[in-house]
Amino acid sequence: MRKWPKYPVVYEINTWVWLNQLGEKYEVSLDLGSVPAAEWDALAELGFNAVWLMGVWERSPAGISIANHNSSLLEDFRRALPDFRPDDNVGSPYCVRRYLVDRRLGGRKGLAIARNELARRGLRLILDFVPNHVATDHPWIHDHPDYFISGTAEDLKRDPSGYFDTGEFICACGRDPYFPPWSDVAQLNAFHPGLRQAVVETLSDIAFQCDGVRCDMAMLLLSTVFERTWKDRAGARPTTEYWVEVIAPVKKAYPSFVFMAEAYWDLEWELQQHGFDFCYDKRLYDRLCHENAESIRLHLAANLDYQAKLVRFLENHDEPRAAAVFPPPRERAAAVAIATLPGMKLFHDGQFEGRKTRLPVFLGRLPEEPVDEARLSFYHSLMKSLAKSALREGNWSLCQASGWPDNPSFQNLLAWAWQQGSQKYLIVINFSESTVQARVQVPWPSLRGKAWRLFDTLSGAMYDRDGKEMLDPGLYVELGPWTYNCFEVQSLAAIQSASQDRRRNSAA
Repeated sequence: MRKWPKYPVVYEINTWVWLNQLGEKYEVSLDLGSVPAAEWDALAELGFNAVWLMGVWERSPAGISIANHNSSLLEDFRRALPDFRPDDNVGSPYCVRRYLVDRRLGGRKGLAIARNELARRGLRLILDFVPNHVATDHPWIHDHPDYFISGTAEDLKRDPSGYFDTGEFICACGRDPYFPPWSDVAQLNAFHPGLRQAVVETLSDIAFQCDGVRCDMAMLLLSTVFERTWKDRAGARPTTEYWVEVIAPVKKAYPSFVFMAEAYWDLEWELQQHGFDFCYDKRLYDRLCHENAESIRLHLAANLDYQAKLVRFLENHDEPRAAAVFPPPRERAAAVAIATLPGMKLFHDGQFEGRKTRLPVFLGRLPEEPVDEARLSFYHSLMKSLAKSALREGNWSLCQASGWPDNPSFQNLLAWAWQQGSQKYLIVINFSESTVQARVQVPWPSLRGKAWRLFDTLSGAMYDRDGKEMLDPGLYVELGPWTYNCFEVQSLAAIQSASQDRRRNSAA
């Protein structure tokens, strides 16, 4: 397996649901060890660098029971799946009973076969790790009660939704400080040294089975956050941060192993400093959803060292479906943006087909939804355009645009450039519902004195331009609402010379 690309493209699959769909398609029960080769081929042909198989670990029977008695969750289940049946609740993948591949998904052997099939096609495998909590029936509850945040009988009486009785001690339910506790999980104590060592051992075993992990709610384990959430219940604050202590030994044993953080609250930079290779860019997602080009451009003006370690997405299993949030023209413009920025790019199973139902992670079955053929065609074209080395390994730079005193529409334009050796790409996006005219300043002094062809890899359109004009006053662009160009910039002389060579070879 070659090394990870600098800016990988990842596809998230809800493993249980995906296998269920494939079983219906092939009319046979399937697990990870028996997925037809054509399905792995289809993922490889789309040009992904890795597949995130979300939810492979053993799910908790206790968690399933708790969920089936939670009226709010049951409402969510029926909203997503009108014909919901109790056996559709296969358990939350983030209520982990043990870090063993669920036997119903094929067990450890099935996962190994799936990883081998992906590797044969040049794809890596990402799995989940949930650092903040485990299921209430996890073996550690009885084997290592000291790994957990404990409470008192008074705590349980005062806050029965925030604590539970294990039979041996009162344990806190897992929580995010801004939301009610999660009643199906037990809160781990990130400050406990024994837990940290156990986590290193767990992650080392996971790293033996895959190429990277997505760490759920990673910011909850930062010392400042954990101390604010649990105060003196957690004990003395360690001198070393949790993630520094956990990531370093795993990376030492598996140097190419990738850590991805689900991160919020503008803590991405701090997590990057603690060892994460990539962190969610929720701020960009929110701006693409609700704000304008100027706010997006300001976000992208951050230091490239930071930008390069962000995960760009329009949806994942925690967010609403893109087709339900974005009007189609805005979605296409936003998709072109995230697909052509530095950092990791994350796409979600069902996004290309235009699914609108965000499925609760507990459910193992999807509702019927028609495929949006126009969206599917667009995303397949976008993935084909993405399959360029320069867009995954090259150097990225944000471009400035300018306009005229009586025409400020340039403010609605996003533009950036990529270069790797002689390969040059220019992306321009009108992120507004009005037409834009602008001059884009390109970052390539070598253009001067030559003629260049701009080939749009998405539309197939071609334009010939003078290099001097592209540098000063800048490339003139005019784009309709929510439209874009992904230009491959080629030397016209080199194109003509190659054409002449082909004709000579053909004649010979």
